[in-house]
Amino acid sequence: MAVQRDVTPGFMSLAGVVGTAVGLDAQDQPALVVYVDKDNANVGTLVKSLPPQLRGVGVKVEMTDKIVAFRRPGGGGTGGGTTVSHTAKQTAPIQLGTSGGWRNDLANGYCCGGTLGSLIKVNGIQYILSNYHVFESDIVPGGNGIVATDGSYAIQPGLIDVSCNANNAQNVGTLKVLKSLPDNNVDCAIAQVISGMVTNNGSILEIGPLSVQTVTAALNQAVKKSGRTTGLTRSRISGLNASVSVSYENECAGATAFTKTFTGQILISNSNSTFLNSGDSGSLMVEDVTTNPRAVGLLYAGSSTIAVANPIQDVLTFIGGKLGGTATMVGN
Repeated sequence: MAVQRDVTPGFMSLAGVVGTAVGLDAQDQPALVVYVDKDNANVGTLVKSLPPQLRGVGVKVEMTDKIVAFRRPGGGGTGGGTTVSHTAKQTAPIQLGTSGGWRNDLANGYCCGGTLGSLIKVNGIQYILSNYHVFESDIVPGGNGIVATDGSYAIQPGLIDVSCNANNAQNVGTLKVLKSLPDNNVDCAIAQVISGMVTNNGSILEIGPLSVQTVTAALNQAVKKSGRTTGLTRSRISGLNASVSVSYENECAGATAFTKTFTGQILISNSNSTFLNSGDSGSLMVEDVTTNPRAVGLLYAGSSTIAVANPIQDVLTFIGGKLGGTATMVGN
């Protein structure tokens, strides 16, 4: 990690490098992994210019594509998973790991949405946890004449699963705007639960109730998540302490508002986007155990080969600081 910290600014300044992390090489030894955009025009020259090792640490190049926030624009589609729909309108109180978003998240001819990931508690109040770019990223009047504000409704399912008509969804929470981005190192947002609308034990579709405890990520750790698009999926952690750059829009289908370089992130294997895909943003990543799994990270972005998560304790610390209390997972 010390080597990575020293060399990452230089690597990230190279056109075509989209991230770095501490990972494992083919012999399961720690290595500095450099993620390179396979579609970059000068990818061949770039890869040849990267050294095989630095200060005794092996350098591994991994080809990927651009890392993007995994909110979903458009409409329709069916959530994955084996037995449960993650896009259908549920009977209240709802479980999480389901389609959802901001009630007014439509502009420029599109509507957008993501995943209502999990339940947290601060100062005795329960909140739905998701991403900034799922709940709050409409920051200009632009295409719909409004911006996301305190008290705006969070709905289930999201607009993308009710033909962009919020009247076909149900209000399940009210936004508490935190503005985690662009100035902080987490992509998170919350909505205070409307009484009776969310199961109060924090149960997540196909996962069930969680532990109130969290766990630190480790290389090769088995994890799972429940999300709007791909449902219940499993994978393993492939990178720690990652630095990645992600671009964000100023509203649904809007212009680029800013590009954020995150540090200290968790990377997860995501071959062919089978673990995380567009619309899964906001999903909670937990350890892959059957009963009361502990939260590991909050998923928010990725590519066709890697998924990216904020360490969950960073998210809870940020939210607790904003609300003047201690944020915890709702669980056993």
